[in-house]
Amino acid sequence: MVKRKQGNQGHDDQDDLVFKALAGADRRKILDLLRDAPMTTGEIDQCLPSLDRTTVMQHLGVLEKARLIITKKEGRCRWNYLDVSPIQRIHERWIQAYSTPSAKLLARFQHDLESL
Repeated sequence: MVKRKQGNQGHDDQDDLVFKALAGADRRKILDLLRDAPMTTGEIDQCLPSLDRTTVMQHLGVLEKARLIITKKEGRCRWNYLDVSPIQRIHERWIQAYSTPSAKLLARFQHDLESL
């Protein structure tokens, strides 16, 4: 069994929520819709005719719990705003950290080929 450092537990739990949220194709569609501008829940529902409003609300709840969206209620409308900071954190921790050695390896490979 691997022990985790206590200080990382909160970040690990949050990352788990982000990965879970991103795993759903419909949730990724919702994030794509919010990329350019915030939308009301009704507008999102109209853009996803294959889903009923209850399912859209459930997906929004998962995204909100993962902190990928921020919601603001104005009268009867609920506005949904994209928050990219959790995705940026995932990128910095996982993608960037693992892509750097690969990029260095490819650069070295190119150099070796050019030297032949």
